[in-house]
Amino acid sequence: MLLRMLQRLLVLVLSVAVASVVVFGFMRVLPGDPARVALGLNASDEAVAQMRAQFGLDRPLLVQYLDWVRGLVTLDPGIEFVSRAAIGPQIADRLQVTLWLVVCSMVLAVLVAVPFGVWMAVRHRHWDGVVMSALSQVGVAVPAFLAGILLISVFAVRLGWVPSGGWVVPAEDPVGFLRRLVLPVVSLSLVQAAVLARYVRSAVLDVLREDYLRTARAKGLRPVQALVRHGFRNAAVPVVTVLGLQLATLLVGAVVIERVFVIPGLGSLLLDSVAKRELLTVQAVVMVLVVAVLLINFLVDVLYLVIDPRLRTGAR
Repeated sequence: MLLRMLQRLLVLVLSVAVASVVVFGFMRVLPGDPARVALGLNASDEAVAQMRAQFGLDRPLLVQYLDWVRGLVTLDPGIEFVSRAAIGPQIADRLQVTLWLVVCSMVLAVLVAVPFGVWMAVRHRHWDGVVMSALSQVGVAVPAFLAGILLISVFAVRLGWVPSGGWVVPAEDPVGFLRRLVLPVVSLSLVQAAVLARYVRSAVLDVLREDYLRTARAKGLRPVQALVRHGFRNAAVPVVTVLGLQLATLLVGAVVIERVFVIPGLGSLLLDSVAKRELLTVQAVVMVLVVAVLLINFLVDVLYLVIDPRLRTGAR
């Protein structure tokens, strides 16, 4: 098992290295000169050349890449062209906000999807199972931003139960923080819960048809007991795959939700930096998101080894 984890860790490191090259190269082929954008179109060539030298844009690309990677490793990706603000502290502050949003949404989605998915599988021949399956199909078709707009119009505008947007630091106002977190978390988790519930239903249905589960029931276990003792671990393998994909999707989907609810997260920082042509900030934020997705995939691989003993021994 240790060898397999080391192999996956090596794949993670190589993937991060390749991704850094791709992100750096993509930013360098974009049209426009960041120094001229920062100084304005009327800036003199001497001023532009001075700024390019200040930020190291006149050096060879390999040197620029190595300096950038060194800055990422030391958590100091540099300063912005226009505002001259440090990029690292901004990313750290915004990342905390996004993590609150993504983690809470994922937890809520799992808490809703797992019991409903199991219920849909066990009751798939009954009317209540069919109704819940149809509702989950509707949930899959609803975009997160549309769910957010509908929730704002009902619970914030008409009923006035919660604020329509904004953000409060948890340490300063815990109650206000929770009130502002409710709608964006529900908006993100509704769609993810519907998708996950469909996969849980499919995985549990496959397990219910297995011979070993019928044998367990023949030995006297009730259907639910047999499923809990012998079925959940096998059903968890495909569900873990979907969980990893959904967590990565939440990171991307949070960009839109942060705009809808005016939340100062990592996605908002990315969009603002794109609008201001702060390419160094865009480059750093994109790399953080890429590394996060690769880490999620690595954790999914590790969970495979924990859940399925056959992967640890090499058996099939």
